[in-house]
Amino acid sequence: MGTSNRQTYYQKKNAYNVNKLRDILKEFPPFAKDFFRGIEPTSSINTRIGYAYDIRTFFRFLLSESPAFQKKAIKDFTLEDLNVLEPVDIEEYLEYLKFYTYEGKEYSNDERGIHRKLSSLRKFYLYFQKRERLENNPTTVVDMPKLHDREIIRLDAGEVAELLELVEHAGDHFTGRKKSFYEKNKLRNIAIFTLFLGTGIRVSECVGLDIEDVDFRENRIRVMRKGGKEEFVYFGEEVRTALKNYIEISRENIQPVEGQEHALFYSIQKRRISVQAIENLVSEYAEQITTFKHITPHKLRSTYGTSLYRETGDIYLVAEVLGHNDVNTTRKHYAALDDDKKRSAATAVTLRQKK
Repeated sequence: MGTSNRQTYYQKKNAYNVNKLRDILKEFPPFAKDFFRGIEPTSSINTRIGYAYDIRTFFRFLLSESPAFQKKAIKDFTLEDLNVLEPVDIEEYLEYLKFYTYEGKEYSNDERGIHRKLSSLRKFYLYFQKRERLENNPTTVVDMPKLHDREIIRLDAGEVAELLELVEHAGDHFTGRKKSFYEKNKLRNIAIFTLFLGTGIRVSECVGLDIEDVDFRENRIRVMRKGGKEEFVYFGEEVRTALKNYIEISRENIQPVEGQEHALFYSIQKRRISVQAIENLVSEYAEQITTFKHITPHKLRSTYGTSLYRETGDIYLVAEVLGHNDVNTTRKHYAALDDDKKRSAATAVTLRQKK
């Protein structure tokens, strides 16, 4: 189970993201690039790209909404420009984020989007404040937006069974090209859905799987977690059967595009399947099962986590299997299940026997 080809895939992905960040930063003033260089050892490239988008939005806000900066370009900003801003400017920015227009396109942010953008701006200011390049930091005076708990969307046991049944038999009544297309991808789709529901891996981890990462001797797959950490995830017989059927029957007959030979899952174009393709696949099938729940690959991950917690009651095991760095994240995610247990306790004890 060598790792050279696996690393090549992630190296290509990382190189693409590095160039993407560099392109974004071409708009930025020179001092801003110090921030991204400074946080590199403690952040992922995806995190830095997120910060870049958020901070660029802040610069665009200043250019469009503040009379003092309307004749500037983003490149022209200086640290002194940031130093003279006041808390009211940050509050106006948060109000602006709720709904704004840039180059004719409309944008909006919910409380989580606003919270994240203020958090990014705080980190940006704090970096220069710690290095005594800024005296004033108005971002710390402004309160972070309150985040309300969101209901965790997941499939129940009946819906899981119905979904897998649909993936396996949806094409029974198809004819012609539609039938041919369904049959060509049937075993792949069964393997993908079974893998999500039987291991709880992330969609990015699924896309990144190489054929060499599947170990049937130990019933496990090797995944690349967030932050570049490799881990083994173990699977049961249902996942084993689905993967074996796909690999030995369907994948065996695919002639991949050159350079794509090691991918586990292929698109119809015989390239490594993309995150978007899997998201579309999940939506296509899930919408036929439930119209009340917006099911994504992440919701299938939550479904697995819920099932594992209900079966074991071990929040630490759930955190480890799902690859959470902080068990508190897991505990918060599945706290409602503890409420279910407490609720059942109300009727578990009988005080007086009924006559």
